[in-house]
Amino acid sequence: MVKISEKWDELLSGLFSSESYLSLREFLKKEYSTRTIYPSMFDIFNSMKMTDFDDVKVVIIGQDPYHEEGQAMGLSFSVPKGIEKPPSLQNIFKEMAAELDCDIPESGDLSGWAKQGVLLLNSVLTVRAHAANSHKGKGWEEFTDGIIKIISEKKENVVFILWGGNARSKKPLIDQNKHLILESAHPSPLSAYNGFFGCGHFIKTNEYLIKHKKLPINWSKL
Repeated sequence: MVKISEKWDELLSGLFSSESYLSLREFLKKEYSTRTIYPSMFDIFNSMKMTDFDDVKVVIIGQDPYHEEGQAMGLSFSVPKGIEKPPSLQNIFKEMAAELDCDIPESGDLSGWAKQGVLLLNSVLTVRAHAANSHKGKGWEEFTDGIIKIISEKKENVVFILWGGNARSKKPLIDQNKHLILESAHPSPLSAYNGFFGCGHFIKTNEYLIKHKKLPINWSKL
């Protein structure tokens, strides 16, 4: 079984032993041995390695990893330091800067958010090079839906940020009586002007966390 952390391992043991995941694992073995797959197999579970279960305060759900060389790092929307920021991430930073009256960060590495309790979780955790959504429907969705359900059931007062149709489809998995759900269009250039810009999600998240006696996220700290 994959080792993430003692708490995540305990909570996810049923998912890791499921028929769906075992089938996915065999598929991934073949994919990694015969094709170029992102991220590195050592980075697939970085979202949970960087944000332990007890620390999760915010969940930002992405679709699948970036599919060009050097971009994917196992955190939704994030790219490593030194890699050009993709358009969606550029728009996320524009919205953040407008809301918080701060500078746009030079780096697109969102590890600083992860370390503050923001789980940066993609629905699908792997992808073939140059082929978006190529690992869609292979079993990752059942696994990550399971993670969302576990967080919803076992924690209270978490902010779930759902940008775009794929993320918004996860809304039924979340107990709205215990958590805050923030929804908008996707930050992609194709849809950002249809409701992502001006969504106020960075401020609303921190207002909710403060209301529930949790430390707010320092969004500009990367």
